[in-house]
Amino acid sequence: MAMTRRGFLKTVCLVGGATFVKACRQSPEPAPWQPAYAKLEAQGKLAERIEQAYAVLERCELCPRRCGVNRLKGGRGFCRAPEKVMVYSHQPHFGEELPLVGHGGSGTIFFSNCNLRCVFCQNWPIAHEGRGREVSDEDLAEMMLALQDMGCHNINLVTPTHVMPHILNATRIALERGLSLPLCYNTSGYERVEIIKLLDGIVDIYLPDLKFMDGEEASRYNLAAAWDYPEMAQESIVGMHRQVEDLVTDERGVALRGLMVRHLVMPNRVSGTREFVAWVAENLSKDTYVNIMSQYRVEYKAFEYEPIARAIMSEEYVEAMEWAIEAGLTNLDRRSLSQLDVHRRRVH
Repeated sequence: MAMTRRGFLKTVCLVGGATFVKACRQSPEPAPWQPAYAKLEAQGKLAERIEQAYAVLERCELCPRRCGVNRLKGGRGFCRAPEKVMVYSHQPHFGEELPLVGHGGSGTIFFSNCNLRCVFCQNWPIAHEGRGREVSDEDLAEMMLALQDMGCHNINLVTPTHVMPHILNATRIALERGLSLPLCYNTSGYERVEIIKLLDGIVDIYLPDLKFMDGEEASRYNLAAAWDYPEMAQESIVGMHRQVEDLVTDERGVALRGLMVRHLVMPNRVSGTREFVAWVAENLSKDTYVNIMSQYRVEYKAFEYEPIARAIMSEEYVEAMEWAIEAGLTNLDRRSLSQLDVHRRRVH
C-alpha cells in the first residue's frame, strides 16, 4: 500500500527523533571544573612538588632576599617567619576585585610577616610586627575548608611568599578533605621566577602587585632596600602569565583562572604608572586584568618621606587611568573605572 504524505512525515519525525535522542544520550557531559592542584594530584605530582618546596627551607631562598637560613630548624631571615606558618586572620573579604568577590566573598587568609615591608604598608601590624598566631599545616587546611563552607569563591593567600611550602602542604591536606576552590596567590610581586615555576599547575589565580618601575624608588620605600624589585617582579609576572594566561571567569563573572595585576598610584608619580601600563601592554597582553588603585594613604613610616607624605590628588589618578587607556589596556578593573569618573568630576 502506498504511504500517504502524513504517514511519510510521521515516519521521518519518529526516526529523526529517535536518532536525535540517541545522539544526545551519546554526547559526553562537559567535565566539571577542577582547580589546578586537583589535576596535579591526580597526576601523582603534587606530593613531589611539596617535597621540593620544603627542601628550599633548609637554606631559604624562597624570595630574592635569599637569606640562606635553615627555616626547618627555626632560623629566621629578613621576613622573620618562624618554623611554622603564622596567620593573622581568615575570613570572607568583600573589598577585593569583583571577580574574586562574587556574591560569597573572597576567602582571604592573611599571613603574618613579609619579605618586602614597604614603609607605606597599609597592613603594617601584620607585615612588619608579625601579629598573628602560629598554626600547623593541618590547621591551615581547616581554615581553607572553613572558608569554602562559608560560601567563598576562592582561597585568597595574602602575602604568601615566605610560607609557600606550608601553603602547598595544607592545600593537599584540604584537597583530601574536599577542597575544590581556586587558589589565589596574592603577592607583593617580590618573587623569584624559579620559585614561581614550582607553583605551575598548583595556583589558579595570580594576584601580584607591580609596585615600582624604578629600582631607586623601590629601594627607597621598603625596608628590604629592594633595588631589584622591578626586575624580579616583572620577570615573575611574565612567568605567572605564561602559566595561567588572561583571566577566565564562570557564567557569574567569578574568577576561575588567570592573571590579575595590581598597581597603586602614589604621589608625585613615585610608582611609575606610565611605565607600568606600557610594560603590561608590551610584555603581557592588552587583555590583562589590571587594577589601578586609588586608595593610597599615608600609613606607618610614610610620614617620614616627603614625596609620599600626602594622599594622591584627583589629577594624579586621572592621568594614571588615562595613561592606561592610551596604552590600549582593555580589561581595567570596574571599580577603578568608577573611581576615574569620580576623580574626573573633581578635576573639572
